[in-house]
Amino acid sequence: MEINANTSTDINIHLEVADPQAAAATYDAAFGLGERLGFRTSSAPTTGFRGFILSLVVSQPSTVDSLVGTAIEAGFTVLKPAKKSMWGYSAVVQAPEGTIWKIATSNKKDVGPFTREIDDLVLLMGVSDVKGSKQFYADRGLTPSKSFGGKYAEFAQPGSPVTLALYPRKAAAKEAGVSLEGGGSHGLVMNSGIGSFADPDGYVWEATA
Repeated sequence: MEINANTSTDINIHLEVADPQAAAATYDAAFGLGERLGFRTSSAPTTGFRGFILSLVVSQPSTVDSLVGTAIEAGFTVLKPAKKSMWGYSAVVQAPEGTIWKIATSNKKDVGPFTREIDDLVLLMGVSDVKGSKQFYADRGLTPSKSFGGKYAEFAQPGSPVTLALYPRKAAAKEAGVSLEGGGSHGLVMNSGIGSFADPDGYVWEATA
């Protein structure tokens, strides 16, 4: 695909669910993401780990606890309770329709007044070959901003509703706290100006209209 200065690399996510209206209401109650997350109807079969995690990056532990609390009230289940680690403070929850979410901050203590503000929405895609997938997306116009060999890669799209990151599939399942096994549909579609295609791991992209 030819990339030029006018090509938008903004990324938008649509979760494929049985009932988009119900899913939207559930997510509004849990996180209040508004237009940062879309939904579309799909009955495509999927089993086990879908290969990806959506991550909400926030400023402090009290925000993590608040978002986990409203997610549980909305019907989410806890896969990993909130706790401190060497990287900060985080929890992992799973939505009623199956999507796995990590809610995390790099701070181990609150650094200001309480807020439920979400600083970033990250799509962490588990892939079979991080280096190969990094090059695949770089060839389509995304700019790598962080890279740690075959362990992790991240792309910079200033102003995009979603940050894209790549992780080995096995490591992503461990991060989620679930078994590695899974198959069928990933259950999401990305929308961007970088074209319509399925990547080497079967993640589906559609061109922005």
